[in-house]
Parts: sequence; structure tokens; C-alpha cells
Amino acid sequence: MDGTAEGNGDVGAGGAIYDYGDIYDLIYKGGGKDYGFEASTVAHHIRKRNPGADSVLDVGCGTGGHLGYLANEFSHVEGIDYTEGMLAECRKNLPEIPVHMADMRDFRLERRFDAVVSLFNVVGNVADRDELDATLASFTRHLVAGGVIVVEPWWFEENFTPDHIGSSLTTVGDTTVARVSHSVREGRTTRMDVHCVIGEPGKGVRHFSYEHVMALFRQEDYEAAFTRAGCSVEYIEGAYPGPGLFVGVRRGRGGRVMGSDALRTHGSSTGRR
Repeated sequence: MDGTAEGNGDVGAGGAIYDYGDIYDLIYKGGGKDYGFEASTVAHHIRKRNPGADSVLDVGCGTGGHLGYLANEFSHVEGIDYTEGMLAECRKNLPEIPVHMADMRDFRLERRFDAVVSLFNVVGNVADRDELDATLASFTRHLVAGGVIVVEPWWFEENFTPDHIGSSLTTVGDTTVARVSHSVREGRTTRMDVHCVIGEPGKGVRHFSYEHVMALFRQEDYEAAFTRAGCSVEYIEGAYPGPGLFVGVRRGRGGRVMGSDALRTHGSSTGRR
């Protein structure tokens, strides 16, 4: 997840992936990540619970990989992200969509949405359960009653694979990016050491590395955070490749869940374990 930000011709050692939206896109969009299918799957789960949903906030929107496809599904979409490198690329890719720099743990926009989504493991960037609670509370605060939250978590404590090596090699046009990562468990976190090599005519071969720490929670920790935020919750496994999805519906007054599916199930469905 890195790259050469516009106007910055060099990638320095230790630069974080999210500072460089263009190289991030080369790795993931160029590498075949199916943002369109994932956005369509998320839209299906939103409409299943709230058929009239027409506005969506994408938290951790990055360069807009999902956001552009969500805009084809809903009439109003917005995004937030915490890094200017990602937002700069998003604004370049999707100039018609409002995006904001904000911290998912405590952000306040001027409107509410029919759905709030956070994909590609973004919530794994919180430090602990308190921050997870704060994040889900921020999401819920921006929902209408009966609104839907869709979260793609990081791997759980119970299914994380330690000592994992990940790799990709992507070529788009004249630029080639190789990315190799090594993930280990340290307490209730994953520490991922990542190395990227970028080859590009006129710039030669550049290398940089960074460390990415992600929190490890149990499935029940996520479910409890949804419940404390005032939402029902269902865990859906196999929605698309990855750790699955949590889908919640904000309760109305008196604790009643307002979504169409949730009206039949009442309260919280914890899904499979």
C-alpha cells in the first residue's frame, strides 16, 4: 500500500503506504482486487435490511476503490479517510464525490446516512476495544434510525495465521511494483513488515519499507461493540475473499431494530462462530 504521491518523485525509506495513493492503486487495482464485486455485495446486504437506502458513507475510503462503485448503487455517497495521500488520489479519481479528512474514532459530519460502511480491514487500525467502541459509536451517530453498518474486519484472534508471507507483483503500463510482507502475532496485535520495490523508466528502481500494526479481536468483541453502539449485528462468512462481514442495523427508540430483516429477528443475531 504505497506509492509516489503526486508532485513527489521519490519514495523515502520508512514512508507509510497510505501516504502514496498512486502506488497503492497500482498494487491493488492493478493487481486485480475486485472493488466492483465487493461494493455490489455490500449494497446487497444494505438493501436487504433497508430497501429504501439511498445514501452511504464510506469510512476509510482510501483512493476511492469502493466509493466509485457505491456511487453507481446509491444516489448520494461520501467518504472519509485519515491520510492526505489517499484523499488526494481519491479526489483526482472521483472529483464529484465529497471526501473528508477525519479520524474514524471520533468524526462529526453535518448529516446522517442510510448506511455507513468500512471495508478492506480498516477497523483493524484501532488500538484496543475502547477505540473499537468509539469507532462503532461514531458510525452509529451518523446513521438514521434503521440505518445499516457494514464492516469488513481484520482477521480474528482465532483465525489469524502467524508467520504469514504475502506477496504480489503488478505491472501497469511501464511501472512494476513488487510487494512482500511478513506478519507475526505480538500479544493482541498483528505486526506486518512490508517491503516494496518500484521499477519505473526515468526513475529506476526504488525501495521502501514500513511496519503496519493491526489489532486482533475475537469475533465476539466486534459483536459486543455493535451491541454497545445500539445496533443489531450479524456475522456473514464468505461474502467475498477475506475475513467476512459484520452487518448491523441501528435500533430505533425503545431498542427496536428498524431494518426489514431485523424486524423479523428482533435484537442481535450473533451469526456463526
